[in-house]
Amino acid sequence: MLLKTKPADVFVDRHNGPDDAGVAEMLRVIGVESIDQLIDETVPAAIRLQKPLNLPVALTERAFLAKFKGIAEKNQLFKNYIGLGYHPTQLPAVIQRNILENPGWYTAYTPYQAEIAQGRLEALINYQTMIMDLTGLDIANASLLDEGTAAAETLHMFHSLTKKKGAKRYFVSEQVLPQTIDVLRTRATPLGIELVVGDHRTADLTDESLFGAILQYPAADGAVYDYTDFISKAHEYSLFVTVAADLLSLTLLTPPGEMGADAVVGNSQRFGVPMGYGGPHAGFLATKDQFKRVIPGRIIGQSIDAAGNKAYRMALQTREQHIRREKATSNICTAQVLLSVLAGMYAVYHGPQRIRQFASNVHALAQTLAGALGELGLNQRNQFYFDTLDIKLESEELQTAIKQEAEAARINFRYFTEHGTPRVGISLNQNTEIEDVQDIVAVFAKVLGKDAPTVENPAEVEVNWDEALIRQSEYLTHPIFNTHHSEHEMLRYMKQLENKDLSLAHSMISLGSCTMKLNATAEMIPVTWPEIGGLHPFAPREQAAGYTEIFQDLEKWLCEVTGFDAVSLQPNSGAQGEYAGLLAIKGYHDARGDQHRNVALIPASAHGTNPASAVMAGMTVVVVKSTEQGNIDVADLTAKAEQYADRLSCLMVTYPSTHGVYEETIIDICATIHQHGGRVYMDGANMNAQVGLTSPAIIGADVCHLNLHKTFCIPHGGGGPGVGPIGVVADLAPYLPGHVLIDADGRTASAVTSAPWGSASILPISYAYINMMGGEGLTQATRIAILNANYLKAKLEEHYPVLYTGSNGRCAHEMILDCRQFKKAGIEVEDIAKRLMDYGFHAPTVSFPVAGTLMVEPTESESTEELDRFVEAMVKIREEIREVEEGRADAKDNVLKHAPHTAATVLVHDWTRPYSREQAVYPTAYARAYKFWPAVSRIDSAYGDRNLICSCTSIEEYVDAEEQLVPTDKGPSY
Repeated sequence: MLLKTKPADVFVDRHNGPDDAGVAEMLRVIGVESIDQLIDETVPAAIRLQKPLNLPVALTERAFLAKFKGIAEKNQLFKNYIGLGYHPTQLPAVIQRNILENPGWYTAYTPYQAEIAQGRLEALINYQTMIMDLTGLDIANASLLDEGTAAAETLHMFHSLTKKKGAKRYFVSEQVLPQTIDVLRTRATPLGIELVVGDHRTADLTDESLFGAILQYPAADGAVYDYTDFISKAHEYSLFVTVAADLLSLTLLTPPGEMGADAVVGNSQRFGVPMGYGGPHAGFLATKDQFKRVIPGRIIGQSIDAAGNKAYRMALQTREQHIRREKATSNICTAQVLLSVLAGMYAVYHGPQRIRQFASNVHALAQTLAGALGELGLNQRNQFYFDTLDIKLESEELQTAIKQEAEAARINFRYFTEHGTPRVGISLNQNTEIEDVQDIVAVFAKVLGKDAPTVENPAEVEVNWDEALIRQSEYLTHPIFNTHHSEHEMLRYMKQLENKDLSLAHSMISLGSCTMKLNATAEMIPVTWPEIGGLHPFAPREQAAGYTEIFQDLEKWLCEVTGFDAVSLQPNSGAQGEYAGLLAIKGYHDARGDQHRNVALIPASAHGTNPASAVMAGMTVVVVKSTEQGNIDVADLTAKAEQYADRLSCLMVTYPSTHGVYEETIIDICATIHQHGGRVYMDGANMNAQVGLTSPAIIGADVCHLNLHKTFCIPHGGGGPGVGPIGVVADLAPYLPGHVLIDADGRTASAVTSAPWGSASILPISYAYINMMGGEGLTQATRIAILNANYLKAKLEEHYPVLYTGSNGRCAHEMILDCRQFKKAGIEVEDIAKRLMDYGFHAPTVSFPVAGTLMVEPTESESTEELDRFVEAMVKIREEIREVEEGRADAKDNVLKHAPHTAATVLVHDWTRPYSREQAVYPTAYARAYKFWPAVSRIDSAYGDRNLICSCTSIEEYVDAEEQLVPTDKGPSY
């Protein structure tokens, strides 16, 4: 017997769902001989790549993890006392294992279908309650990207609200974190807003051109100020005031809301989330009740379901960008859901007493350190402080000597100059022990040539703050923060929530434009390694050699995939990538003296963040029509490019189109824009239908963003984190974002996010994906994505019209199913979405980009068997619709209108509905065997918006569980 050898465990075979037999069957159904033939009939020949991707040879999972361990170990784990909004912390192991490392949590989608997302929504309302309690304000959103962008969102919000005519100046305390000032400058400049940076103690608030102000609490140097008088005076002159605050300090310090602040922003990182060299972390924004209709981002609210039970859902959805478009004041699309869940669970697990104890310990050790450094004759400048000391030094030589000695002891401090004087900042944290304080003292003593005083762990310390600074109000009083403090109880609570959510662990999530595909375990493993999570983003770059290698490789590989010359990894969401790309175009025009070029042409079918981002970049949006076939109307585009030739800045285009078609005119479209002096921004939302087959550079684009949380396998995390790096052609590279604190490879533009490389700690996921797939594997993934989509199209088009196709009748990686004809029978597309829950599926994208439709994207990771299960569900639902159309089922009292069906619904003693319980909850054999039960019946969203409740409800509303077992059947909610 002759045995042949070849790799037995190839990763691409794990990533792609269909096996050889499945591929053969799909090709037969589609009616083609091979995948090559299908691709030839789908992707226009003019834009096809002429050579394979030049990427590393694919590695097995074992080989990759061994390689990556060596890269990660190049990162050096020093003790970090740099502060500036980032602190070492401890994520409880029970939360790490059961949420962060659990696909039941990290593979779920944004909770648009609330009935199958109740666990995540409860976790998010816990987070909102935590933020509201600690900040002392009335309402909070369910997270933003980071502290800098949260601060920028309030700048936009308050600028849009000011009644002071012509007010275009914004006061920024010089003690706001430097990276936040950097981001504020980026966001203010395109809108003609001037930042006035200065000392809040001497600021002239009578200036009529000011519309708002932002302060830091505690300040960047650690000083704690009572801002009550400043805020009161600002309000006298009609200024809105934002305070950027540290969450842990607010357990001891008077919350800014009680000082009168209009908004409080910050970063919840130190509530258990690893520093991760800068992210991802959940930024927060809390504000007064009067601003609830304009607060950016997602808000989770409480409503009721069809049976009258409490249910959570995303509130005030009319603020979403796909509705407001160019009128939106924010382009926020992603929320840092997974990270806000971690921070909220940190508060649930530890509770108010333990979190306050963490804060007390930190402050006590800071006092101890201050006393010891005082004994050495050092000048600690902060009269009042929480965790950070500001040491004034006599010379730069002394500062350099301290830095050298500290780094020799594997310790990082903050080194800076203020008003011409060298300083050292030392920020203590939850993980600091008395031994660490002794080590810090030893560094200074050695440099000064003195004996280090011995420090002892203080049993108690006297807080010397002004009475007005000491928090008197209670916080985290709700039972949820006072119940689950043993690990057993916490484990069960998290599992109960997980069981209410449908994720990729249950079934395919076929959302068009969202690419919910495999997030392989091997890709996820390094995320929680200390070498990845333990680095401070402002640590010296030589300590992050492993990260540098990851960044350089990833940038090079993404350049190869896109055909571009340079990549920035900084944008930490797709919308941020859009914004950064448009700023690069703006920077290019401005450098050439073409500041007047401010018109952005945007197709009517574009994702809503496109026009919102353009307006934020200071551009004027001009909409380009679509044809009846869903393509860009070339005649209209040409006419508008000519009309605005002198002012044309760019075209924003998605490719393949938002309608799931490779538009054959794309090269001509891009050439038209270039002919009139504009540049082409390509939205990379559908990049997973390009990789290895074509590229943004080939079609003629100049810049694109890439959704790493889509095409390159970073999980959606229930609505975030996202990562949106941008690639650019050579002449736009000088305008990529830089950073005020870290030399990001010589780039001088200001930052778009707080950290130099954005959400650095999840970049290893995409790094792993590319490593294990290789160029050939990435190309095959694109081919299988197109195969799977066309298979679904072939199976479903006799039941649901497919709205748009290419010239050969093929779709790209996604398709739009037209459900509008069912309205004649009273069936809405929402009814289909809710009924799919009974079959164990999450709905495709509802009513985008065309109202009354479903946009379906199966991805390459779904097997033929899973695709067939989805087809079976959709076909059976079509039969249920037909029963209504033909009068065999009542137009209002039918299985679709009542969907989804909960266990409580079918357990009622007197079942009076005109269809069987079995049809309601077991419509297929698979549903009977592997039933996923929606936690609530259909939710009444309008009720929730009319009665907005965005925090955990009061103790009085808690009732015995027995009373909720068999709720009254009140019928469907219309």
